[in-house]
Amino acid sequence: MTGEIAVRTEALTKFYGARRGIEDLGLEVAAGEVMGFLGPNGAGKTTTIRLLLDFLRPTRGTAVVLGLDPRRDKARLHRRIGYLPGELAFPGTGRADELLRFFAAARGGVDWSHVTDLAGRLELDLARPVRAMSKGNKQKVGLVQAFMHRPDLLVLDEPTSGLDPLMQQEFLAMVREARDAGQTVFMSSHVLAEVQEVADRVAIVRDGRLAAVQRVESLGRRAVRTVEVHFADPVDAAEFAVLPGVRDVDVSGPVLRCTVEGRLDPLVKAAARHEVIDLLSAEPDLEETFLSFYYHSEGTADAARADA
Repeated sequence: MTGEIAVRTEALTKFYGARRGIEDLGLEVAAGEVMGFLGPNGAGKTTTIRLLLDFLRPTRGTAVVLGLDPRRDKARLHRRIGYLPGELAFPGTGRADELLRFFAAARGGVDWSHVTDLAGRLELDLARPVRAMSKGNKQKVGLVQAFMHRPDLLVLDEPTSGLDPLMQQEFLAMVREARDAGQTVFMSSHVLAEVQEVADRVAIVRDGRLAAVQRVESLGRRAVRTVEVHFADPVDAAEFAVLPGVRDVDVSGPVLRCTVEGRLDPLVKAAARHEVIDLLSAEPDLEETFLSFYYHSEGTADAARADA
């Protein structure tokens, strides 16, 4: 499937009355790649996913998924997709294995040993009633049903929500294996670290519009994080305020706090001129990274072309 396009949208638009969900989205996802779909809450990520699956109808524009029309070919298309919604709501009061057998039958049959393998990897007890499960265990049920039929396309909306760090890593391993098997993954997320680990490219949306499409390594270079450095002696804020990518510098005696956009190297080299007691770097701020892309790009179209 190399070279084929798994998902293509052209001017895809959805308004809810006067409120914009997504507007003029033009995006291509190559077959066999992992595409991270990123944006702040309310940016339009879930709206886009629902349009691709024909759970919503567009105001205008088109989408083609796996070469099919989401509306006209809905039944055929859904058999080839594994979908994990952002908000899970399972029907009935049965056990997890009963629910998964129902999904398996609806898809024309699934290798049950693959289901039990996935459940084992995620430490999911299939004998438990789903309604009695925690959010994290319900998320595991959702992941198993998405992956179990080895679909051509996985559409995952906030897939690690509720999972502990160990299970997050197991999920990322499952995504890598899916890509290695030639499956396409379209993954909405707020967690920059997990996207950096598995995605080939990222599409960034903000306020319902496409802000950028980038190789994932480009996103990492623009990541915004907060840094705190503890020195043996007081330091001068002016020494650090002039460094490239460093802003919001605040010095209180021997403690420096600042925000760093992109590479930490200039700050680390400047700090090394002093005796450093400790250095703390917080998880990159995804929303600030979005804003950095949005406001510092030369425009949406130029940002999108940067990936070409």
